Amino acid sequence: METRGRSGGLSRPVLIDAARRLLTEVGLDGLTVRRLAAELGVQSPALYWHVRTKQELLDGVADAIVLSAGMGPPRPGEGWRAWLRRRARAYRAALLAHRDGARIVANARLGPETLRRLDQELAAMVEHGFSPALALRTITAITHYINGSVLQQQSPRPEPAEPPADPLAALGALLDDPDATLVVALRETGANADEAFEHGLTALLDGTAAALAAATR
Repeated sequence: METRGRSGGLSRPVLIDAARRLLTEVGLDGLTVRRLAAELGVQSPALYWHVRTKQELLDGVADAIVLSAGMGPPRPGEGWRAWLRRRARAYRAALLAHRDGARIVANARLGPETLRRLDQELAAMVEHGFSPALALRTITAITHYINGSVLQQQSPRPEPAEPPADPLAALGALLDDPDATLVVALRETGANADEAFEHGLTALLDGTAAALAAATR
């Protein structure tokens, strides 16, 4: 197998793109420098011209995921609430589009371009009446909510050896009440991940509106 070295067509963007593709196949735990090198048809040392460690590679992958969500200030005429909802949905979709996306981003150190765009977003929020601190806390709270929500959604769950034919009936039997509040709630919501996400996002935006109103009285 030939080692390309500095000038054989490898670059940091090429490595990051290949790593994103490989993630779909092997996931975060299966992504190694050796596996990536084999995918690119080179020896492992060739990769270290462009990324010094696996974590540096993952940081680049995290940057690419975050930037793919379309960071930036609100569109002309777009209010802060509609903008934050749109951005939150886009960020969630970007994480879900990558196997183990939430794990990768949650543990990453984001790069200069991502930080520059974050600063632009915060500046836009200040123009909408936020203090810099409230803007940062709002973005942080929404980001943490999305990371946690997607992390739970992407985490594998062990299946019972013999899953019940009617899980809600089994839960009701466990609680000694077929109409226990938890059973009724699950029956009404259907454990829909998208609806649950939207509910939580609305609660965060409502809380932000209240905090902004209190701060600008």
